[in-house]
Amino acid sequence: MTLLFSIAGFVLIAATVPLVCELLLLTAASLLPETKPRIAGANTISSLAVVIPAHNEEGTIRACVESLLLSATAEVSVYVVAHNCTDTTAALGEAAGATALIYNDASARGKGHALRHGFSYAVAHGAEAVLVVDADSTVSPNLISEVLYALRHGASAVQCRYDLYPGKARVRSELVALALRAFNLVRPLGRSRLGLSAGILGNGFALSSSTLCAVPYSAFSLVEDLEYHLNLVLADKKVAFIPAAIVSSELPTAKNGETAQHARWQGGRLQAAKTWLPRLTRELMKGRLSILEPVLDLISLPVALGMAAILLTLAIPLAFTRIYAVIALAAVLAYVLRAISLGSNRLRAMALLAQAPLYMIWKLFLIPKVLYASTARAIWVRTERNSTAKGTL
Repeated sequence: MTLLFSIAGFVLIAATVPLVCELLLLTAASLLPETKPRIAGANTISSLAVVIPAHNEEGTIRACVESLLLSATAEVSVYVVAHNCTDTTAALGEAAGATALIYNDASARGKGHALRHGFSYAVAHGAEAVLVVDADSTVSPNLISEVLYALRHGASAVQCRYDLYPGKARVRSELVALALRAFNLVRPLGRSRLGLSAGILGNGFALSSSTLCAVPYSAFSLVEDLEYHLNLVLADKKVAFIPAAIVSSELPTAKNGETAQHARWQGGRLQAAKTWLPRLTRELMKGRLSILEPVLDLISLPVALGMAAILLTLAIPLAFTRIYAVIALAAVLAYVLRAISLGSNRLRAMALLAQAPLYMIWKLFLIPKVLYASTARAIWVRTERNSTAKGTL
């Protein structure tokens, strides 16, 4: 029996140790004092294009464009890429002050195709940098100025803080929002403080035209943001993180929409791991230590599933498994508490932790959908957020 317990313990530890290492490293690093980035050389960027990929977004496009125009402090062009739309997205985008790019191609399905089309048009029309904002989002008034400042002071790519908030006061949605704050804020902040590439989150990221020239955009998977970031890492380009500039989006309100969205996210990451790990491992074996953190990120279990595995490890009646499980639980707790500290309404967030076991159970039931999504092709899927908005995840 002891042998069986030992084998089970080693399997569970092997499954969870990448996540534990990732969380320990990035949570601790996020607490380091902020240091001003060393300026490699000023870029004379005078024209910025905002590309808004949109598929049937008539309920949200006006608010998105208007918030961007309010944020604009320099010469900025706003392009709405109306991709295979069957509604009034293009007309409403133009009425709000943007230029609509009608892009109809039934074979080009997925956000990545819309981005490439928008990038190509913007650069061909003189844009020296491009900023991506999803059509269901609004931005902070300082976003454009912060992005331009970072690009003009040496950054080749930047990622703004990406906040997702629950559309309804439902416990599971609030827990999802907390989990995404940890993923979208604690991890990029930690990477940035360590001098690593912060990552791309799919919304609120910007690229200089020289970066697009050096690393052409050709990411068309379910997680096109992760895919393109890995291409940047392999090209030795870092993404700078700008936590002061915020892009906000509402989480789905319908339970089925929330479930489908998470299955696509996690399935896409699993698909990316299967595709990218062999190549990244080869680069790591060549001594490229900058690849180590992206590899850890790819092979890490989702936090909820990792927690379930750690609790199983704690239940094994062996000293070494229990010692490891206590350390691992402390790492996860520190990560969650750091996310809580970076948000508002901290008391409410602390109270939500009592419902975390139900959240873990929900994530366990998602596993079949995640596995199915990992074999899917990237397509536009509308995700309902409120009574009028239609999402694009």
